[in-house]
Amino acid sequence: MNAPLPDVPEVRVVGLPQLTAGFDLVERLDLGMHLKVHGPLEPMAGERLAELADHISLRGRGGAGFPFGRKLRAVAQASIRRGVRPVVVINGSEGEPACRKDTVLLNRAPHLALDGALLAAEALGARTLVVGVTRNSTEASVRAAFAERGLSDRRGQQLRARIVRTPERMVSGEASSLIRAANGGPALPPGRRERASETGVGGAPTLLSNTETFAQLAVAARTGARRYGHTGLVDEPGTVMLTLSGAVSRPMVVEVPTGVPLRYVLQMAGAPPLPQGVLTGGYHGNWIDAVAAHDAVISRESLASLGGALGAGAILPIGPETCPLGESLRVANWLAAETAGQCGPCRLGLPAAAGGLSDVLNGGGQAALEALREVTRAVKGRGACKHPDGSVRFFVSTLSAFTDDLAAHVLGGGCGRETLGVLPLPGPGHEEGVPSGEKFAVDWTLCKGHGLCADIVPELIRLGPDGYPTLADASVPVHIQGAAQRAVRRCPALALRIEREAPERPGRPALPGGGRKALGGGRG
Repeated sequence: MNAPLPDVPEVRVVGLPQLTAGFDLVERLDLGMHLKVHGPLEPMAGERLAELADHISLRGRGGAGFPFGRKLRAVAQASIRRGVRPVVVINGSEGEPACRKDTVLLNRAPHLALDGALLAAEALGARTLVVGVTRNSTEASVRAAFAERGLSDRRGQQLRARIVRTPERMVSGEASSLIRAANGGPALPPGRRERASETGVGGAPTLLSNTETFAQLAVAARTGARRYGHTGLVDEPGTVMLTLSGAVSRPMVVEVPTGVPLRYVLQMAGAPPLPQGVLTGGYHGNWIDAVAAHDAVISRESLASLGGALGAGAILPIGPETCPLGESLRVANWLAAETAGQCGPCRLGLPAAAGGLSDVLNGGGQAALEALREVTRAVKGRGACKHPDGSVRFFVSTLSAFTDDLAAHVLGGGCGRETLGVLPLPGPGHEEGVPSGEKFAVDWTLCKGHGLCADIVPELIRLGPDGYPTLADASVPVHIQGAAQRAVRRCPALALRIEREAPERPGRPALPGGGRKALGGGRG
């Protein structure tokens, strides 16, 4: 089973480094080394900066891919119309277990992202800069970078800069979650969709973009659009930061020019020569098969044309020896537990979808498959944030990518392969949205099927067709431990309990051949 990725994995580069320039010299570029490697940066007027972003086709590198120039102009126009100074936000929150590129940039080259953000702040006339981070190491690096530049949140500063710490959860990296956290609330989506360019931090127009996006802007501002365009594809110039994990011998973050074959990047990381599938774009992304992985090049357009997604830059191959549906079920349980709990499609729909996938693996047949498809259709497009849609994309992609395995589970007794757990998930010791090392268990001699537990923690417990609870084969996440304990206390029959998970023996599979039955899969 794969261990969680370290904060800063190995970093490699294909071709000439841009974002990773200087990484061969020092572990972290302080301000002095940063200026030696990259040189000084001249300010730019707002429209000129937007035109630069347009000329290099700069899009957000956090997953959504929104054109940066359009976002910059929207913030400027809203600021002028309202007579309010805007805010600039670097989104360095990475709560997805398969992503580390932004953490690498902020830990090793924090001044490059700060360059881009400060360039935009000066062009917009912003007086506030916010940097959202997830991990201790990243926060320490950004604080050191603030000190090196003389940035602080003290009154009287021409530009006030502060750090906002978000928990390590999938939903905390969403733009609306970071804005809510910056405004003093929880790092969760607010339940309504608002444009940050109109109303963001402190109610002001806010330019919020991903760490890599600001770093790319800083590189382009130094080189100019023409020279920047000499690297990569004509319509998607420059480089891309990718995180490679899964069935690879060397998990890594790699900077690669667009247009480089995906198979070459996979080979660098020691992926199987013929992967059973490659998950592109992370856990809100899409699976592609070995043929598509062979044909694809690193670009948004190429991956999309083959059914994949660049997304947040996570690439995760799996080998032929593991059950792909079992691997997907592990991720599905984690996605279901990552719900913000603020809308029905997310709080109820995602656990139901994860449970449906478990039913399919456990021999539920065609009826279980149709029920799963019905749940995903019901969730799509109805969530209060992007997590439900992203998760449904993962479910639908899983069903369409592994049709032979799906048929083996639906029509037969499974695919005959163990689930090795090669896709990284958070390990014990993290704070939120991750396994606590505890699981629910039921004494079936006592359970009467009252169903109160399913009402309290639908993320992990649902009612089966017979009215009795079915428990997800997943650890209780830390952020819902309180609800889990309340469910135990509320059980009228005293049948529900929480137990510590037994540690996996090295080399032992997480799920046997084609899927392990969820705890509480029957009445016993």
